[in-house]
Amino acid sequence: MKIRAIALNTFKEAIKDRILYLVFFFAAVCLIFSRLLALLTVGDQVKIITDVGLAAISLFGTFMAILIGTGLVYKEIDKKTIFTLLSKPIHRYQFLLGKFFGLILTLLVMILLMTVIFLLMLFVHTIQIEWRMFVVISLIFFELALITSVAILFSTFSTPILSSVFTLAFYLIGHFSWGLETLIAKIQSRFLKTSAEVLYTLLPDLENFNYKTEIVHSLPIPDKVILLSFLYGIVYTAFVLAVAMFIFRKRDFI
Repeated sequence: MKIRAIALNTFKEAIKDRILYLVFFFAAVCLIFSRLLALLTVGDQVKIITDVGLAAISLFGTFMAILIGTGLVYKEIDKKTIFTLLSKPIHRYQFLLGKFFGLILTLLVMILLMTVIFLLMLFVHTIQIEWRMFVVISLIFFELALITSVAILFSTFSTPILSSVFTLAFYLIGHFSWGLETLIAKIQSRFLKTSAEVLYTLLPDLENFNYKTEIVHSLPIPDKVILLSFLYGIVYTAFVLAVAMFIFRKRDFI
């Protein structure tokens, strides 16, 4: 009940944030622009709309998670409202989880709105909606949930600007971790190779949530792979939140 109350309050605060509407506006414009781009480009219009549309949902969803998530905890500390909240019978982990689920609810609403715009544009061209599109968008949402947990983790001990930089770096590393795998294969030193392998194991692989290429080119996506991607997102998000709660519990606000 306490977590739900904090989550709903966070959702109400986030919905009023002008940054959220600004990002959503640009996302909507980008989605509509994909329609114009498809008309001006030689090629399969449906593939172009699908590719640009899914990329826009993922990119702008990430911006929302970073811009709002990195300031959730810091805002309470900066305004000293954290003392009022923690003086009540609320555990710190409940406060953090409430903030997380509140932002997740906000992202869910924004993703649903962008998805409606995206699917309407596709429906105009194809007069049908492929069920796998919902699976791919669901995986994008799970990726955003992971990004949100990382943003909250950094916000427990850093300023919004630094937290945004760290979270953005996490996002970029997660999508280019394949480069580290290539580097491991070329390293000769056993110590450096082992260190790189440990680092590769700990760092996220956000490409586990990226199936835009498969959906655009109508390639098969095994059900087992999709299930593992969902489980990967749940486990990694839970791990990051656990670390965030540990740091937040140990922090002294005085």
